Amino acid sequence: MIGRFDHLPHRRAIVDRRVLADRVAALDGRDAAFRQALTMVLKDALIAGREEIDRRLLAHPSRGLEAGNAGAYLMDQIIHVAFDTVTDRLHPLANRTTGERLTLIAVGGYGRGEMAPYSDVDIGFLTPGPQTPWAEQVIESMLYVLWDMGVKVGHSSRSLTEMVRQAKADVTIRTALLEARYIGGDHDLYDEAGRRFAAEVQRGTERQFIADKLAERDARHVKMGDSRYVVEPNVKEGKGGMRDLHALFWIGKYVYNVQRAADLVEVGLFTPQEYRQFHRADSWLIAVRCHLHMITGRAEDRLTFDVQSEIAARMRFSDRPGKSAVERFMHYYFIQAKAVGDLTGVFLAHLDERFAARGRRFGLPQMLTGIRRRPGKLNGFVLDRGRLALPSDDFFAQDPVRLVEIFQLADLHGLEIHPLAMRAASRDAKLIDDHRKDARANALFLDVLTSPRDPALVLRWMNEAGVFGRFIPDFGRVVAQMQFDMYHHYTVDEHTIRAIGLLARIERGELKADHPISTAIFDQIVSRRVLYVAVLLHDIAKGRGGDHSILGAGVAKKLCPRLGLSAAETETVQWLVRYHLLMSATAFKRDLSDFKTILDFTDIVQSHERLRLLLLLTVVDIRAVGPTTWNGWKRQLLSDLYEAAEEVLRLGHKERGREERITAKQAALADALDWSPAALVVYVQRFPEAYWIAEPDDVLLHNARFVARNGHAPLAIDAQVYPERGATLVTIYATDHPGLFYRIAGAIHVAGGNIIDARIHTTRDGMAIDNFLVQDPFGGTFDEAAQLQRLRVAIEDALANRGKLDDRLRDKPAPRTRADAFTVEPNVLIDNRASNRFTVVEVNARDRPALLNQLAQALFQSKVMLHSAHVATYGERAVDTFYLTDLTGDRILSATRLKALEKRLLAAAAGKKIDLAA
Repeated sequence: MIGRFDHLPHRRAIVDRRVLADRVAALDGRDAAFRQALTMVLKDALIAGREEIDRRLLAHPSRGLEAGNAGAYLMDQIIHVAFDTVTDRLHPLANRTTGERLTLIAVGGYGRGEMAPYSDVDIGFLTPGPQTPWAEQVIESMLYVLWDMGVKVGHSSRSLTEMVRQAKADVTIRTALLEARYIGGDHDLYDEAGRRFAAEVQRGTERQFIADKLAERDARHVKMGDSRYVVEPNVKEGKGGMRDLHALFWIGKYVYNVQRAADLVEVGLFTPQEYRQFHRADSWLIAVRCHLHMITGRAEDRLTFDVQSEIAARMRFSDRPGKSAVERFMHYYFIQAKAVGDLTGVFLAHLDERFAARGRRFGLPQMLTGIRRRPGKLNGFVLDRGRLALPSDDFFAQDPVRLVEIFQLADLHGLEIHPLAMRAASRDAKLIDDHRKDARANALFLDVLTSPRDPALVLRWMNEAGVFGRFIPDFGRVVAQMQFDMYHHYTVDEHTIRAIGLLARIERGELKADHPISTAIFDQIVSRRVLYVAVLLHDIAKGRGGDHSILGAGVAKKLCPRLGLSAAETETVQWLVRYHLLMSATAFKRDLSDFKTILDFTDIVQSHERLRLLLLLTVVDIRAVGPTTWNGWKRQLLSDLYEAAEEVLRLGHKERGREERITAKQAALADALDWSPAALVVYVQRFPEAYWIAEPDDVLLHNARFVARNGHAPLAIDAQVYPERGATLVTIYATDHPGLFYRIAGAIHVAGGNIIDARIHTTRDGMAIDNFLVQDPFGGTFDEAAQLQRLRVAIEDALANRGKLDDRLRDKPAPRTRADAFTVEPNVLIDNRASNRFTVVEVNARDRPALLNQLAQALFQSKVMLHSAHVATYGERAVDTFYLTDLTGDRILSATRLKALEKRLLAAAAGKKIDLAA
């Protein structure tokens, strides 16, 4: 199209087609040497052009459309020169017939005139009828030239009739051809193709095209995670990404024949303000994609952690108090993604009026289930085909409390909200500022938050409209706020809304299989609204530069009375927010068989009601982090802690006698085994008291049968899937010797396993029986025969000193290189108060291969006895906790020894060589 790139400044600095054509013209011959020389000249021009575009992008890092247009312009000039050269010099045709016409077109994003540096070059060749030998030669030569340049080409070659037939049959082909643009060849043929496409493909199929594109969009969203607030978004294909904007333009172009996005205003699909929003989001997302391509040197569309910081720097984001540059960059990204969602809603509302059949709508949110017969009006709102709508444009201005009421009514009656009402709510959201303390508004909001139906859906609508953040300003501060780590999958606001939704599902009994205890105790909760408010507020103070639990409790103290909670309810919400991490930290980082762990926990909890509330808050908080964070092992640990704490609280903080607990476990073992009393006594006397306290009944039974099978063998290894804990139980029975644990830990890693828990025991006759819970790198069980065999062989080799374990560990590639994008300062915390019998050491470090092996080696070199190890991983951060004594079985109290131990562990955590003389 003439003038398509006229707006680009200094175009010849990107590529000068005349100069390029002259260089090609100066090349000699027509043989293979000429083709090679042609390729080099064109490739040099491509590289130089990309460098110039990148220089401009760095100078103006948010001008994505200009960079995208420049990329398409550069490719246009190169392809134009290549096409002229191929048709004039390589395959000249003196007397061309009407059947030997050929047109070269750009399609897809290239046809639209927007190309990131390493995007595919989508081109098409059109002929009036079946391809002639000359056309085949030209097409083949063109493709080889582009391939030799290193360009990834998406191409097609069709006759006009084939073009029409295939476009009718395939919506993807139809969409690509919708944006076809002339590059070279016979222009009359190009014009004829356009006329036939409009008359034979486009006309009369508008409704079906809309339905197809929206179905395609929905499928893509599901594939990409169905949220625009994932912390590693796909800039092109993800929800709220470029493809969503493209879909709007495609629909507008197909239905109204618009040529530019700005024309969507003239046909009434956007207001001028909404077009500006569209243009800003489009340009910014293209800019991000261009930066992403230049950094990675390939067609990369996923905004992974390892590139986010660099793009933030290229786009000139800087640190601010409480928020890093990368977090500010991603916050702005999510604001643009949200804008894309808002635009989609109002765009589809306009299409709805014209194209949807009665009772059917395109692409709008699915209605809530259980819809009752609806009245014609609700509290002054009107119903437009089953959706809440406004009777007048100033309806919210007349009574701003209606900005909350519309969402309460939507929840109560199972209604959708008309997109034009959502548009008005977004526009008027600021009006709620002066009504935040209105008792009616707060009661309506609390109704939505604590709804027994689907509060997450309606709260998400409220958040999309901007009303949520305006009504609860503290929540507004975390809207679109990402957390730059590998643990959290969603922004803070999305995580919070998901947690509320999970709580409602547990209350309805929908997650009983995953959360049996949580489901069972929900009916015992005295004040359910306390729990829902606590879930809303548990992360509300993130990003403020301090402990978000403490700061969040302060927010709760101010906000809860406004919402209508009593002083007692407010105090409970404050406590829950302040201690919302207590239960997970205790369960995952401490030895639950050590009774002081339970006593310390219950000293803080103090009541059954708080214990129930805290369990439910902990469960939904963990599960809402991401799709893979919850597993059977976490469920088991939280259940064990809950049951132990509940017993202590019920019995008045009195520990059931240690001897009584040991006797009960040994009696249960005797009942499960078909052993003679004498054999059982001999077996029981081999193990110290700590063994009977530490292991659960099922592991004690497994160990007994395993030991009985292997007698006094110097080494026996067993591995069995432990489905209740979502892991594989690996048991090693061997002659005890120094360094046993760190060798086993290294061997398990070599075999591809991650240790999540370990208990180490020594019998009175010098045998070690160690129990490890092991998962694969993705949090699953080792359940394949080959995996288990590999595990056994690796452990046998390590304990027999076959092969150098350290070399094998160094040679094993890191399974997750993305962790390299993060800095975690190693930290060692030594606590002699957490246990009456052990010194408890907690090590924080960046997760990496063989970390546990190196820490265990440092413990071995420090000449301490390891009794249990507990491994917790939070994305890139590993938290390993060890229960230790000195070689005489006492806690380590010497300040000198503790300092040396800390030094060795810090070195191991940092991946440095351990100083043996320390």
